[in-house]
Amino acid sequence: MPIATTNPATGQVLKSYDPMSAEQIDAAIERADLAYRQLRGTTIAQRERWLTAAADLLEAERDETARLMTTEMGKTYAAAKAEVTKCATACRFYAAKAAEFLADEPADATAVKATRAFVRYQPIGPVLAVMPWNFPLWQVMRFAAPALMAGNTGLLKHASNVPQTALLLEDLFRRAGFPEGAFTTLLVGSAEVDRVLSDPRVRAATLTGSEGAGRSIAQIAGRELKKTVLELGGSDPFVVMPSADLDRAAEVATTARCQNNGQSCIAAKRFIVHADVFDAFAEKFAARMSALRVGDPMDPDTDVGPLASEGGRDEIHAQVRDAVDRGATVLCGGEPPAGPGWFYPPTVVTDLRPEMRMWSEEVFGPVAGLYRVSSYDEAIEVANGTAFGLGSNAWTRDPEEQERFATDLDAGNVFVNGMTTSYPELPFGGVKNSGYGRELSALGMREFCNTKTVWVGEGAATAGAGAHAE
Repeated sequence: MPIATTNPATGQVLKSYDPMSAEQIDAAIERADLAYRQLRGTTIAQRERWLTAAADLLEAERDETARLMTTEMGKTYAAAKAEVTKCATACRFYAAKAAEFLADEPADATAVKATRAFVRYQPIGPVLAVMPWNFPLWQVMRFAAPALMAGNTGLLKHASNVPQTALLLEDLFRRAGFPEGAFTTLLVGSAEVDRVLSDPRVRAATLTGSEGAGRSIAQIAGRELKKTVLELGGSDPFVVMPSADLDRAAEVATTARCQNNGQSCIAAKRFIVHADVFDAFAEKFAARMSALRVGDPMDPDTDVGPLASEGGRDEIHAQVRDAVDRGATVLCGGEPPAGPGWFYPPTVVTDLRPEMRMWSEEVFGPVAGLYRVSSYDEAIEVANGTAFGLGSNAWTRDPEEQERFATDLDAGNVFVNGMTTSYPELPFGGVKNSGYGRELSALGMREFCNTKTVWVGEGAATAGAGAHAE
């Protein structure tokens, strides 16, 4: 795949780049390693100033940065601006919380026959980040902000269709004051990931992407004995029970399915509705989906822009056609519009069965599958009847059902009466084929730390644990 910016609203190639040579890759890894040796010796207070400066730059340059993202992958300009703001928020969160998250944790010294005992969190070195195009700034920032604050350095292999956003990120951290090489963009194809991750100077990897990409990264990392965090696909259930506020559920369902033009791992994709309210919900949902405006992502009146690639648009249409050919019913949408650009209309498909691709596959576009169930138990069976386990939604005003959904939904995230999203304050990740490990919160920062046990016997100084945290 060429490394190029191609406007998905027009199909026009705007800028292309030559891949880095083997010598350039090696030099980038060396810079990251040297920067790590420097960064790990800085204080948390110093890194806080740099990350806060990055947040300031993001906010000052929000509109320009958002315009670039819209041009590269087609998200609406409004959504792109919100993404930039969210990244600035994450930078400020980790700048403020790093001292707390990295502070030494005292243990029961008496129980382990010590005068002092504690856990210390320390950085491990350069971390390779293999990132997708759908949230080209946020996906990177939720790794980069905690990793840099912990004292690690980052090597970014971004998706090949968002090279300008990738280079912007490298420039952002440099201008914010981080040492040269602390965050480096590698303009390389997927074939070079093995070379980078196999390098002994690179200590770990994080990936957000497909199941296939996750398996490939995990295989390399396993061979090299390196830590990985994987956030893979999702086919999130959105369960609607009889007590739900149907108007609100239908409103949120529309946003949850079509956010980012339907291209989100945690977008609701399978809408599992109790038979008692199925017809009413389906009518409200299809009406709202039909009313969304598809068009130029720079137009403030546009709700849904183009898919990021022609191949992506063709794939979701093939999934819809497969369902229709096998007896499914399309309530709205279902046919790509004529003309330039990789657009697809918001679509609702019902009467789905296990032999259809949509039943078991993730649909990465503004296409919703509707499932009718007759009980809570059947809703759970359908919701969990997938290889994925990233996010999930449940809509009920019954307190007992709310508690049961929180326990019974087999996912890394359960949102009750609200849309699944990610917050810096909460851990984020999945189970089953949706990956492992966690991003965000204190857990996300500590994923790429050495959790070091320190035991001190008699004759030690009396300084308490936690003295290293600035």
